[in-house]
Parts: sequence; C-alpha cells; structure tokens
Amino acid sequence: MVSIGTIIGDRYEILEKVGSGGMADVFRAKCHRLNRYVAIKILKQDYSEDTKFVTKFRGEAQAIAGISHPNIVGIYDVGEENGMYYIVMELVDGITLKKYIEEKGKLSVKEAVGIALQIANGLEAAHSNHIIHRDIKPQNILIARDGTAKVTDFGIAKAASSNTITANAMGSVHYISPEQARGGYSDEKSDIYSLGVTMYEMLSGTLPFNGESAVAIALAHIQEEAVPLAALDATIPKGISNIVNKCMQKKTELRYSCVADLIADLKMFLQDPSGDYGVIGNLYKNDGTIFMSKDDVNTLRDASRKGMGPVEQKPEPQEPEEPEEPESNSDVDPKLEKALVFGSIGVAIIIGLVILYMVGRVLGFWGSAKPESNSGSSSTTASETAKPGSDTSGDEITLEDYANKIKDYVETDLSNYDITCTVTEEASDEIEKGYVIRTSPAAGSTVAKGGKVELIVSSGVEQVSIPDTTGDTITDAYQTLNDKGFKVKQGEDVYSSQAIGKVAYTKPAAGKKVDKGATITIYPSKGEETKYVKVPNLLGMTRSQAKSALEKAGLKYGSETKSYSSTQKNRVCVQSVSSGNEVEEGSTVDVTLSLGPEKTYTYEGSVTIANPFEYETDSGIIKVILKQDGNTTTVREEQKTYYDFPWTLDGIKGSSANQGEITVYRDGQQVATYNVTFKRVSD
Repeated sequence: MVSIGTIIGDRYEILEKVGSGGMADVFRAKCHRLNRYVAIKILKQDYSEDTKFVTKFRGEAQAIAGISHPNIVGIYDVGEENGMYYIVMELVDGITLKKYIEEKGKLSVKEAVGIALQIANGLEAAHSNHIIHRDIKPQNILIARDGTAKVTDFGIAKAASSNTITANAMGSVHYISPEQARGGYSDEKSDIYSLGVTMYEMLSGTLPFNGESAVAIALAHIQEEAVPLAALDATIPKGISNIVNKCMQKKTELRYSCVADLIADLKMFLQDPSGDYGVIGNLYKNDGTIFMSKDDVNTLRDASRKGMGPVEQKPEPQEPEEPEEPESNSDVDPKLEKALVFGSIGVAIIIGLVILYMVGRVLGFWGSAKPESNSGSSSTTASETAKPGSDTSGDEITLEDYANKIKDYVETDLSNYDITCTVTEEASDEIEKGYVIRTSPAAGSTVAKGGKVELIVSSGVEQVSIPDTTGDTITDAYQTLNDKGFKVKQGEDVYSSQAIGKVAYTKPAAGKKVDKGATITIYPSKGEETKYVKVPNLLGMTRSQAKSALEKAGLKYGSETKSYSSTQKNRVCVQSVSSGNEVEEGSTVDVTLSLGPEKTYTYEGSVTIANPFEYETDSGIIKVILKQDGNTTTVREEQKTYYDFPWTLDGIKGSSANQGEITVYRDGQQVATYNVTFKRVSD
C-alpha cells in the first residue's frame, strides 16, 4: 500500500489520495523534478500481478501519451517500481461529469451539447490515432473549473478481460454498447453509443436503461428501445433527441459512421436547433425488438453467476450466418429480411427509372437537354433549385445571411450555384472558430452563378502572448496582465528561486499564446524549499569516506580537529551532529579525527613533612592532599604521633611532569603546604 510521503520514481511525492476505483487508486502528487503537481494512478495489486493486463494497460497508456489534446487528460509518464505499476497524468482541478450531473439534476440543452462536443472532439483525436476508449461514461469525464471537459481512463477497458472487470460491472454496464454486452467486437461506433447514453443522462438526468443486475441492464441495451428524449421531456428539442437516438442505435450501421459526423450534427444543432438532424434510413425505421441467441443469453447468465460485467471481447463473424426461424430466438428479425428483399427490388426499379429518364433527356424524348436561356423552362429550373431566401433570377443569386454558420456548410451551399469560395480568417470574440462572420459581397448582394464569394471565417478569439511577470510583485503582475486584457486569479504559494511574495510563474506559462480575455493564474513564491536530510553515521570513516558520505546526503564537510581516542588513527571519532538527526540540506558537519590511543607515562615525586605537633604527647589524623593539573587527590590519611615526624613520603604518583602542591591537614585543619616536583620514571 502506498503511504503519504512516499517518493515514486525518485521524483513523485505522494501527497494525498483523491480517488479509488475497481482497478486503481488515484493520488495527488508533486513532481520535484519539474516542480508541478500531478495525478498518479496506481494499479491495485490484483491487476499488477496480471502480466497480460499490465502489458495491454501500459501499451494503451503509452499510445494515448502521444496525443496532446485539450479534451483528453494528458499522460506524462508510465512506470513501474517494485512491482507497482503507475501512470502519471495531468492533474485536473474539477469534478467528474457524473458528480456534476448529480449536483445539477440535469443540464441545459446548450450546456449538455457543449460538453458532448468537447467529449466528441477528444474521441475524434483518439480515434484518428486508432485508439478506442471502450468505457465512455460520466465517471470517466472530468469537468475542470474553467468548464473544459477532459476524457480520461483510456486503455483500462481494453486491458481488462472478462475476469478483471468485476468491480466496474455495475458502473459501466449502464453505458455499454449492445455489441460489447454480447461480448462482440467493439470499435469507434461503440464509443459513439456510450457517448449517446452519456448525452441522454446529461439532458434528462436519468439513465435510459436500469435493472436489478448488470445482466438485466445489458439485456436492455440489446433488446429494448430507450424512451426518446423528446417524449420524456417536451422541452428537449427534437433535433438533439434525434441525434442522441442515432448514437444509441442497436445496429452499428445505423449509428453515425464516425465521430466527425456526430460533431457536425451537434454544431449544426447549436446553429439551428429547429433543424432535422440524426436522420436514420427508412429501411430500418420499423425494426422491432432485436432478439438474442440462446448462446448470447447463456453467456450473459454465466457472467452474472461469476459476478462479472461484459464477457470477453472477440471479433464479430466476417460472414453473415444463416437466418433461423423466429421461434428459435434468432438474431435476425424476419421483418428485416422482408424489408431487405422488397427494399432491394424497389431500389432496382428506381435506379432503372432514373437511367431511363436520363437517356430520354439526352435523346430529347423528354425535351431539350439544355434549355434555352430565354425559355420559360429556364426560370422554372432556377426556382426549383433556389434555396428559400436566395432570390435567383437567371444567372444570378442573392446572397443570404451566412453569419454564424459553419464554413463547410456555406461552401457546400454556394457550390450548388457553382460559386467558388475563398476563405479569409479573422479573430472574433463572438463567433466560434470555423464559423462565418460575414461574406464579401455582403448578405443581400447579387452574385453571378459561377462567381466568387469571400468568406470571412472566425479563427477564434484573438490570440495574445502572455507577458513574463516572473519576479514581479503580485500587484504589478495583476496590472500587467489586466492591461493585456487577461483575467487574473491567484494560485497557491509555491517553492521557487524567486524572492518570497514575488511571482514564481504563471499558468499558462509566459510567452504562450492564448485567447484574449483568458484567465491567467499567478503563483506567488514562498522562497526556496527547505529540504531536510538525515545525517549519516561518519564514525570510523576515513576523511575521504566521510566527505563522500556527506556529499551524497546533501551536506558539507566542515572543520576538522584531532584528538586521542580508542578509535583507529586517522578515522572519525567524533561528529558535531549525531547520525540520524535531520538538518537542512547543505548544512555543515564538523568532525574530529583520531590520533589513536594516547601513550601513558608514570610520574613520581617525594616530600618530607615537618612535625605538626608541639608536644610529645600530641597526636591526630594527618591528611595529605595533592593538587596537580587541575585535579585533586588524597595521597595519605593516617593517625600520627609526635614521634612519627619528620615524615618522608616517597613515590607519590603524579599525572604529568608538572609541579604539584601538597597540603597537610591535622584533624581537618590545614597546617602546611609543600611544592612537589614530578619526574617520569617509566613509559
């Protein structure tokens, strides 16, 4: 288990746990090498031991790391340490889309479509790099504080086999595509289906399918039709209801062929909510319930008994199977077979009639193939091909107002009149990037068919370079950035080489070009980071060994003294800071090198003490004290009489050759002092 404060990969310090899923735990961490905060996803032990899972997981993560897109959570690093596999990701300051929906109940149509567009843009970037997400759901969409939607958790669904998704079964099955529920092959259209379910939940606040078990919900995805959003809530426009419905078609061929087509419809819907979008071919409109084979049902039941979600992925058959009788629960609806047969016949008849008509036109059976310019039929043809609002007369048309319409649409529309479009980009704070601001000639002008029209198209909000405010005061930085039209907010204080209270850096970084009016975050400096290190044990080391150990620990070798000790000569016998203590990085540690054991000598002196008694009958306790080199020792203490004196004391032991002083006490009273000279008598 990873604990707070752990350093991973010699650079990432774990700060706090911010989330946990069935397969991984997510932590907030700091990269000390780049001095930035990141998110680290660490696989749980069960999955780290699954070699196949880890191989797929790392491969998918490394693939998505090669994609830089504002709507995909960035992958910075993939690594392994002591059997623990982890991914280092962009740290997004926000909440999951699931939490956002729960807080709001449901989203407005405009907000939901805006978020869906961002998710779709992220998926389009992934799909163009041949990466399928396979687990799109609100839990895997992060909404940043600035409103940016970011897709995360690429790779986990692909890496997971049927035996490794138990914990996520109930969470993912609400958004799973029918082909995934069957255990079939999944591709880009599977992501489109799951995005459709996510849009359904954003717009309605509810899920299209529910059930008491994962299997029941999976069966609903395969067999049941979701209640259309427009029928569920009359305030939801039919256009967006149809778009969601097309995303959620059971048959992959009825969904959007690619995410780019979905994006185009969503943008057109924002431009004209009353338009008709998400149209599905008539051939399939009357399809009833889709039936499952017994094998499919048994597979799902087996998965339920094992507590698993969707079954193991395997490719769909490349050749169509023979249809079974309806009563055997065939996957092929008999109504569809009849529709295909009669539809094919109808199409053949229509094609034949069209060919006959065209041949007749060429041969003149139905009139001139090229009507004369002044004939009545010419004006009839023009009126038939003219769009409402485009006043056409002969070889001219009146330009409609194309402002705020997507460029591709306008080019296609004008190409109907053989009009060539040139594009000039212009920054705009009001018109979305890729949409027309105005035309030249202006709307209402007359343009000849086959002529040219200039489209002034928005390049988005004007891009402005962020000025460098590093080292400025916070007040000055606010002023500088505000003068450039930026919004400014202040982030948390960070360690940096800048003085305390000065600007350490900004996000986005200085020099980067961003939208005019964008929000720039200023990070004040709290000075250099004080790092503490443990002092190593230097005792017994040589000078060079001690220097190397201190340098490795980030410390300095200080002053050096020498002293006699029992430690081997020229090795450290004393260090100024005991080992194990924590000190600031770069601190100095002083050392004492041993001179080895000190040699000892014997010193002796002698003294003759005069009689301290006056009368022959006197006696008492005589105490002799030696003071030498700051030390005091008792030489003798005995009962003496008048007749014991003079008293000569030989062989008095001294500590050195230095002179000593003898003091004589009689019954505790000092009576005499003598100087004593000591001589070395042996080594």
